[in-house]
Amino acid sequence: MGNSFKPFDHYASNFTEEQISERATDFNNLMQKRRTVRQFSDRAVPLKVMEQIIAAASSAPSGAHKQPWKFCLIGSTELKRKIRAAAEKEEFENYHGRMSKEWLKDLEPFDTDWNKEFLEIAPYLIVVFKESYGVNQSGERSKNYYVNESVGIACGFLLSAIHQAGLVSLTHTPSPMNFLAELLNRPKQEKAYLLIPVGYPMEDAQVPVLERKSLDEVLIKYL
Repeated sequence: MGNSFKPFDHYASNFTEEQISERATDFNNLMQKRRTVRQFSDRAVPLKVMEQIIAAASSAPSGAHKQPWKFCLIGSTELKRKIRAAAEKEEFENYHGRMSKEWLKDLEPFDTDWNKEFLEIAPYLIVVFKESYGVNQSGERSKNYYVNESVGIACGFLLSAIHQAGLVSLTHTPSPMNFLAELLNRPKQEKAYLLIPVGYPMEDAQVPVLERKSLDEVLIKYL
């Protein structure tokens, strides 16, 4: 059986080299302003905005186009409260025995601890699940490929779309995260990958003074 193809819609086919360079620079300048934020406002965000952000994330490439992800969008006050309580329980254990001294020291510049009030304050939480395998309507399993890589790329798209929309986010990983599948009643093939609060920053929100590695430190050229 042959594959089905259609012409590639290369929307930028008529861009000049100057336009391409300008667009690349503009996008880099935009993304350089992205910061992880822990101080969220409870200001409402339209549901349609969140839907568009997640749709953009779901456009990411994946192994054999299996798209092994689910994005659970949570705006329920009661459910956010339960997630916070469960996350803080795990985080308390992390900060009081699970984490090494080195890990705790590396976290000091961020002034963070086991209290995660942003899980209730942010208007939305996105829980990203990875699907270890697929299940069709008949209950039959199918193999997914490069699951971690595919979901990681989709999360990159997600964070970029959030920033592009003018919102802020935090990549939260209260390990272990099994409680999320339980609270959200997700099937056993789905494993929690990231918990991401999304919204506007507080008016007086602050972020640590950090420097990203320079381009020379991360780019190795073979020309």
